Amino acid sequence: MAAMTQTRVETALAAARGDPAIEFVSVHKRFGRGPSAVQALDGLSLSIPRGIVYGLLGPNGAGKSTLLRILAGLLRPDRGEIRIFGDAATPMGRRRLGMLIETPSFYPFLTAREHLRILAATSATSLPVDTVLERIGLSKAADKTVSGFSLGMKQRLGIGCALITEPEAIILDEPTNGLDPDGILEMRALIHDLAHRDGLTVLLSSHLLDEVERVCDRVAILQRGRLVAEGAVADLLDRDGRFWLQVEQPESLVKQLGALAEAGDGGVYVRVERAEVPALIQSLAASGVRIHEAKWINPDLETVFLSQTREMR
Repeated sequence: MAAMTQTRVETALAAARGDPAIEFVSVHKRFGRGPSAVQALDGLSLSIPRGIVYGLLGPNGAGKSTLLRILAGLLRPDRGEIRIFGDAATPMGRRRLGMLIETPSFYPFLTAREHLRILAATSATSLPVDTVLERIGLSKAADKTVSGFSLGMKQRLGIGCALITEPEAIILDEPTNGLDPDGILEMRALIHDLAHRDGLTVLLSSHLLDEVERVCDRVAILQRGRLVAEGAVADLLDRDGRFWLQVEQPESLVKQLGALAEAGDGGVYVRVERAEVPALIQSLAASGVRIHEAKWINPDLETVFLSQTREMR
């Protein structure tokens, strides 16, 4: 627990300086040769701040898995640089990361406690196994063999195996894959606490956009190995929002505003910047338009994702 407290203090100081946890600088990766070659990463640059939950999104083939494998040292980039807490990525530097890439595999005849003890012994960690078991919610099942674990319990143990080495950042690839609704809720709470309670940086890749929207502080959207959108989740949703009005004569308002307006959902959508909304309402009211309801409608992350990825198809 003391180690986790120290991590939180160090993370807070580094975050205050604006130091990133992980950086990808102009990373290129190509598979194959000739006309059939696939450009998995095309000069991708990405900076992941410390102490937050950062989501990596993209359709199949966008380059997410390739990027994580390069970060893990399982693949080498053709060009570009990867930095971990300010230093070039090396085997020693990667020890500062905990990773759960794809589905975790365990010895079915060993218990959760035995798995963590083996990893603790090989990593020379000072973090007590019982602390990790409590953190991942497996204290009561610590001495049960993994063969009887549910998928959600295995996912939790996988995160425990990543945490036992006392990492400063943890990389999760599809952490809620295959979980039932209760398991998803538990995993969401755990991921949130790892960043906002324990001070870790969490980088996760997922296809579940609703879950990413709920748990992530920032997201990056990839398409064909390139970065097409990046930012705080709230900012991305607000940026693509639309202003909607319910008025007595919507057809007249659409005609009045011309190309800026279109009818929809029983009212009128107006293409306007959020900062311009008060002036618009004042102008419409002054011109005699009777407004019954007015609201700014933010899209969900799925809408933003589809709009960004379709633009590059």
